[in-house]
Amino acid sequence: MADEKITETNQFRMPDPALVTRTMSEVAERGQRIVADFLKRQQDGGGPVPDPLNIGGAFLEMTTRLMANPASLVQAQLGFWQDYLTLWQNTARRMLGEAAAPVIAEDPKDRRFKDEAWRENEVFDFIKQSYLLSARYFQTVVGSVEGLDQKAAQKVDFYTRQFVDAMSPSNFLLTNPEVLRKTAETGGENLLKGLSHLLADLERGKGKLRIRMTDDSKFRVGENIAVTPGKVVYQNDLMQLIQYAPTTETVLRRPLVIFPPWINKFYILDLRPKNSFVKWATDQGHTVFVVSWVNPDEQLAEKGFDDYMRDGVYAALDAIEQATGERQVNAIGYCLGGTLLATTLAHMAAKRDTRVKTATYFVTMTDFEEAGELSVFIDEEQLRGLEEKMQQRGYLEGREMATTFNMLRANDLIWSFVVNNYLLGQEPFPFDLLYWNDDSTRMPAKMHSFYLRRMYQANDLAKPGGIELLGVKIDLRKIRTPSYMISTREDHIAPWKSTYRATQLYTGPIRFVLAASGHIAGIVNPPGSGKYSHWVNESLPPDPEQWFETATELAGSWWPDWHRWITAQDKGAKEQVPARIPGNGALPALEDAPGSYVKVLGAD
Repeated sequence: MADEKITETNQFRMPDPALVTRTMSEVAERGQRIVADFLKRQQDGGGPVPDPLNIGGAFLEMTTRLMANPASLVQAQLGFWQDYLTLWQNTARRMLGEAAAPVIAEDPKDRRFKDEAWRENEVFDFIKQSYLLSARYFQTVVGSVEGLDQKAAQKVDFYTRQFVDAMSPSNFLLTNPEVLRKTAETGGENLLKGLSHLLADLERGKGKLRIRMTDDSKFRVGENIAVTPGKVVYQNDLMQLIQYAPTTETVLRRPLVIFPPWINKFYILDLRPKNSFVKWATDQGHTVFVVSWVNPDEQLAEKGFDDYMRDGVYAALDAIEQATGERQVNAIGYCLGGTLLATTLAHMAAKRDTRVKTATYFVTMTDFEEAGELSVFIDEEQLRGLEEKMQQRGYLEGREMATTFNMLRANDLIWSFVVNNYLLGQEPFPFDLLYWNDDSTRMPAKMHSFYLRRMYQANDLAKPGGIELLGVKIDLRKIRTPSYMISTREDHIAPWKSTYRATQLYTGPIRFVLAASGHIAGIVNPPGSGKYSHWVNESLPPDPEQWFETATELAGSWWPDWHRWITAQDKGAKEQVPARIPGNGALPALEDAPGSYVKVLGAD
């Protein structure tokens, strides 16, 4: 049995004395340096702000409501203790050699309890079920409070789950069988290595914990990721425009331009040749252009959303016409890049500008009424605190945004690495997606404040004329451009039911497709991977649930469906011309892809 591997004398090996001495010496030296650096930063920055996430007020309101109706609390407690008593009895029966069904079972997809000892060993099974019962109790109690403001209820629910995730027995040495086994096998060397990893992560974060998710020494942008051949053919303060080299003798006449989010770097669409959307689209005969946004510093603090429209979308369209001679394009916007694309299309509609013939939206929200769990971080108190920070620096630090996104999937993106790196003492696995995830970008202060307040908080983009950009009141209902919308079923950042709301805003023909998996994996899903299905439905009822109930599930990637849709839009969509070589047009090549903007690190 798995537990016997922990207890039987496989001999508890003593750690190497030289390793202990070296590690303790490093702890003393590095620890002193980390503390000194952290204290200096606190003095310079005025120290931490009490309750910066405004959690206390939400939990105080929840407690007040809960105490006003103690009957529901008593009922929940009785149910919890009844289940707990059954668990004690079942554990005693198992210790006597009898079989006993679990009182509560873990989700089969929950990787925290993948080790067999969580089921085979009576003690660890008891610990696991105790935790699951407690977690269910906490969430039942906070979920049953009546009369709580919706925003406060969402915040209480979110942070209760954060607490529950943090308290998992898998996160602690003495209650994780895999860690105990490793400790016995290595004589505790795993914990010494884990301590060294912890110190290194504190140093990386300059006193704040910055968990290393992957072996970043194995990746170099432009060398083994973001390697699709191409040239930068245009640049300004906000972006570089990359034109990729053709792989076919002839190409579609109408170029394709991609506007990625500037919350992250564009090469999520060009990680490796086998999963690069950029390479795949090039192989289908598209002349592909991609905008690579600058990683802004304090000098760009006053860049606003309208600047991203003018110096991003409009500048790219002008440059593409110069490079190819073609005025009309197919456009893709990913996440925030899609929000910018839709906003620009509404602006273009008012100006009778028809250069964008088709628009594709990757996991894009334009109606933020139900923005999902990210809205937990957007209330007046938090926005004021965020704006004070941005005013001091001129931008939002990229690590702060990355931490927010990681909290949405804390077990996968925080606690699994705590266990692997610090308790098991293992080196992070080299994974291109996690390297990209850690390659953070900053947000200009003016733009980010506008985006959070006017779109997330006030939902003004969904209101006709709710916002004005470059002298035009924006009305998404004026968008008549054929639209392809791809969303993902398990998206924590742009929930698909929220993205679906745009089907009721645009007035042009729309195809909505739902892919399996999440915000990244559901999009970066090449046909050759054999992963993740997608759902299609020709009708677009107002209710997304109704759309899903009548949708047809198809195996594999959605990429071919998108390509068929693009080429079926009009007679000109399939027209071929000789392949275009980057730099051979009116715009000369400035440098090789992926360009220099993408290589600027958030810490630079």
